[in-house]
Amino acid sequence: MQRAGNSAIRRIAVLLVLVLAVAGCDRGTPLTLVRAVAAGAPALSPFFDEHRGLGHDQEIRAAAGRGSLQQGDTPGLYGGTRRTSVCDVDRLKAFLTDPAHHRKAQAWADALGITTDRIPGYLDRLTAVLLRHDTLVRNHDYKKGKAVPFDSLLQTGIAVLVDEQGLPAVKCSCGNPLRPFAGDTNRISVRFGKGNREWRGYERSSVVAVRPAPHRLRRLALVDVTDPARGLARPVGTTGAHDTSFDAGRPRTVPDLTGTTFAEASRLLTGRGLAVGYAGKTRPADDAQVTAFDPPAGTRLRFGQYVTLSTTGGTSSAPSTSGTPTAPPPTSPSAPPSSPSSPSSPSRTSKAPPPPSSPHSSAPPPSSPPSSSPPSSSPPPSSAPAKRSAPPPPPSAPVTTTAPPPSATAVTTSAPPPSSAPVTTSAPAASEPASSGPASSAIT
Repeated sequence: MQRAGNSAIRRIAVLLVLVLAVAGCDRGTPLTLVRAVAAGAPALSPFFDEHRGLGHDQEIRAAAGRGSLQQGDTPGLYGGTRRTSVCDVDRLKAFLTDPAHHRKAQAWADALGITTDRIPGYLDRLTAVLLRHDTLVRNHDYKKGKAVPFDSLLQTGIAVLVDEQGLPAVKCSCGNPLRPFAGDTNRISVRFGKGNREWRGYERSSVVAVRPAPHRLRRLALVDVTDPARGLARPVGTTGAHDTSFDAGRPRTVPDLTGTTFAEASRLLTGRGLAVGYAGKTRPADDAQVTAFDPPAGTRLRFGQYVTLSTTGGTSSAPSTSGTPTAPPPTSPSAPPSSPSSPSSPSRTSKAPPPPSSPHSSAPPPSSPPSSSPPSSSPPPSSAPAKRSAPPPPPSAPVTTTAPPPSATAVTTSAPPPSSAPVTTSAPAASEPASSGPASSAIT
């Protein structure tokens, strides 16, 4: 009995040492203080007068999530409506280009890493959406002529403009610039107050941060927040006037992901309009091997529902934060970028919808990088040096989209096909981060 008692005491002592060690580690990784921002609540120090109706938030129910990192091209990550007045981009552009507001424009541009002369072109490439998750961002107040950054949690239903990689870039109601959250999403302390009381439905486990899609997008696949059984394919650089709808309730079949890497499985799921979930707190490395997935192959899910991947191994580093967006391309301030392999995004003032894509309309040239790697800004290597008089042009950057293609057949276009099936009333489940390849990659 005495020996048994001594053994139990030793076990308790070991446990106490482990608890103290873990507590010491926690003290070494302090929590990031995050200021809560509720939908409809006025900003404390806005860039733009919110009483002038620049943007309109909407009260919607938060989608449950799994995994704190979502990728910008995840199907159903954002929501939308048929209304085109969610965010008045033209009014924001007029305000920031008015010489009377030059100081604010300079601070606004500095926060986003661009110059003031590029503001119009940058705004033309942003897309109006509604958040479907409580979302972590790096927000900015305007104080004493400068953009003052602070970490912020934006409530579901807030209207934002997202960039070509799906990252929140502007809070619509106040015009405040946004950047990716750079802290550990699993170690935050959310502060409510000053008109931003804790909202109903807030769940710490459902908070997400957005990391950039690997390529510039052509369109975003949204969930209609007024009718969750309907999806909206919104071209990048628009506010809803050019949307095409699709049946978000149509079943999509989970493919067999056995033997794939996390990146490959993500592309397969995203191509079918399904989102990627992952077990644990850290997003797996791209080359981690998928050992199991839930639900299993053959399961039929609605648009935006997630498949949770279990992985092992992996040598490439997986980012623990939302990542850093690529810099806006050096284009003319008056027009969005275009390439021979893809049509330009529709203008906000254009009244005609974009033409339908043919099966091979978005195929990149042979020199395009593989789908598992982001587009390179340098020209492809050559065995012979290039002549100074004719340097080789850089390859066109492939583009991607989150619009779901049919799950039963191989596809090469990024636009969601119209569905003749009746729309159901079932709400889509939460979506998780996914990695997608170029829009021309065929999914089988």
